[in-house]
Formats: sequence, C-alpha cells, structure tokens
Amino acid sequence: MATDRGCVVVGAGLAAANVVQTLREGGFSSPIVMVGEEIHRPYERPGLSKEYLQGSAEAGSLYVHEDGWYAEHDVQTRFGTLVKGLSTSDHEVTLAGGEALAYEHLVLATGASPRTLPIPGLDAPGVHTLRRLEDSTALKAVLTENARVVIIGAGWIGLEVAAAARKAGGRVTVLEQAQRPLQPVLGDRMADYFARLHRDQGVDLRTGVSVSEVVVSGGKATGVLVDGETVPADVVVVGVGAAPNVELARAAGLEVENGILTDEHLVTSDPAVLAVGDVAESHNTALGHRIRVEHWDNAIRQGQLAAKSILGKEDVYDWQPYFFTDQFDLGMEYVGHADASAEVVVRGDESTGEFIAFWLADGIVRAGMNVNIWDVNDDLRALIGRKVAADRLADESVALGDL
Repeated sequence: MATDRGCVVVGAGLAAANVVQTLREGGFSSPIVMVGEEIHRPYERPGLSKEYLQGSAEAGSLYVHEDGWYAEHDVQTRFGTLVKGLSTSDHEVTLAGGEALAYEHLVLATGASPRTLPIPGLDAPGVHTLRRLEDSTALKAVLTENARVVIIGAGWIGLEVAAAARKAGGRVTVLEQAQRPLQPVLGDRMADYFARLHRDQGVDLRTGVSVSEVVVSGGKATGVLVDGETVPADVVVVGVGAAPNVELARAAGLEVENGILTDEHLVTSDPAVLAVGDVAESHNTALGHRIRVEHWDNAIRQGQLAAKSILGKEDVYDWQPYFFTDQFDLGMEYVGHADASAEVVVRGDESTGEFIAFWLADGIVRAGMNVNIWDVNDDLRALIGRKVAADRLADESVALGDL
C-alpha cells in the first residue's frame, strides 16, 4: 500500500535532520529513509567557518544528533550515497548503485554547492572552498602562523575565514569585486563598518578589483593575479557564494528558478514532493514573495515545517530570515529582509563596537541587527513590519519593548 512507502529524505544536512526528528516527534510511524551524499550523519555547517575552523570546537560538537539516534528512532540512513534519479510518476528515487526507493512523501534537502569562477588555476592544489567538514579540516591545517592567505570574495564565508586566518597568525588578503564587502545585504554604511573591522585587524581588504587567474607554480597555487598584480599565496580560498543543487529536481520536471519552487507549506509543483533549506525557493507569507535563504535558522525551521506539512498541519513559512556571524571580537545577529538602498538608523555608537542598526523603507522597519548586544533579537523581530520614527529607533532612552 502507498502508506507503507513512507518518507524519503534526499539530503542529510541540518534541514533533513529536522524533517526526520519532527516527523517522529509528531507520531509519523511509516518508514523513513534519509539518503546523504556525504559520509557523515547530519551536522551544523556554521561552525565550519567559525569555531571549528578556529580550533575552539571539535568536530563532534557539530553533529545534530548522537550517533545512535537514527537507529533508535527507526530512521534508515544511507550516508555516502548519491541519488541519481527521481521519477515523480512512479514515486521513486534511484540510487547510484541502481536501488530504487519508493516513497509516499519525498523531501528534497539537497543543499547547495560552492560557486566557482571562470578563471584558470582553480583546480590546483592549495585552492580551497568551504562547504563540508572535510573542507574545513583541510583549511584549518594550512591556516598557520605567517601563512599567506588570499581569499577571493568578501561575503560572509570569506570574511569569517579571514578572521580565522588572522587569529592563526596568517597574513591575509581579501579580494572583492564590489566596492564594499557585504553591500548587497547590508548597504553602504554597515558594509563600511565591516570593512573597517577587517582592516583594523590587519586584513589587506581590496575592493573594486578583478581576479583573472590563480597562479600555479611547481604543481600548486602560489598566487592570485588581480588587476595585473600577482598577490603571493600559500593558501587560496574561493568564497563567492553557493548555488542550489537543483539538478535532480529539474531533471524530474519540478519547477525550478533560483532554487526549487515551493508554496508556503514547502510543497513543490508535485504535491508529493517538498523542498527545504538552501535548495528551496519558497513563498514567505510575511514577505509576500518567494525567497531562498542559506542560513542555519532557516534550515531548522523549514525542516520542521516540511514535517508538519506531511503530518497534515496547516503551518506556513511566515518567519523573518535570521542569520548570525562571529568575526574577531564582533558577534552579530540579523533579522529581517531589507534592500541595500534602505535607510539605516543606528542606535548607539558604532565606534564602541556595541550598537543596533535598523533598516527602514517607507518608514517601516524591514530588518534589524544587534552587534555585541545580546538578548534583544526577539525585540528586533517584533519591530519588523512596523512603522517607527527613525529618531525613536535611535533614542536609547526609549526601551526597545516600548517602540
């Protein structure tokens, strides 16, 4: 019978772990099979560019569940296994070895892969990307005292790696094509703040530059050619974003744009198939449009929501995006979704390294960011979507809860 087919989850990351946990907690008694390309059970990725990379946490602390959790909860796991085909008409996925897994419900949690650049030398030894546990382990081994580290891309991953490399005593150069780091997300003012943070910590941050080649000598990367100059390198890190792994979905005929398209319940164009996490471009009812979010909080919450949809609940994707970063002595949380052109209002003094920033559009709070100020993110979240005068937002004598 169809109900005996249960649920197959393709992918074994944080979102997938929360799918299977929420299903079992919700009383789902049918079979569950989790298939993951990596050899590891699900783990949390933020530490790969933060505490694990910096050497302040062990790999074991990254795992979502203890080693025996999946067997104890009757979740079959196929780690180190590639799914090569999906037939929505037959309700089956085909594994690389030829085995077919039938499903009643299918959840695609296939994640994303590091983007690359159309330049020579990227495949040389000494060139790193950062997505998987093995990537972070390999990178950590070469972030050593006086190592010349050249990072291509000043996004979140690039800047977090830069902080880790400086902490290890490396000589760090960051190359960014845009005029400011993080500008598409934070806008000019806060992008300049992060630029100053890194330059003050000894990072050679070069913006508005064009990388044309990774220079290879003696069979390994030895530099990066940027605007005609070769920047010497012992280590090259490419951090230019991630692309959603949509190939399986597209080949199966599911609707795909900048991710697998879903409704507010995370259901794709096929009612038996859901998509979650980095790969999902989902309708967010709070924002009023589809969005693809590559962050820890979203992976957890979408994994839970997909399971609730399978269980017949009417919950929807209605929360604001959230992310966090740790760089040098800066800890930050951001909630909301704002255009880079939005007005920025700062509460506190940026020069102290402790402040809150708000992004406003048409007088409405679209996002908030707390920097080295803690236990306020719920207050910021409550302000999203509300019309608040800029002078009141900036006035520290008015409590956040009273705005």
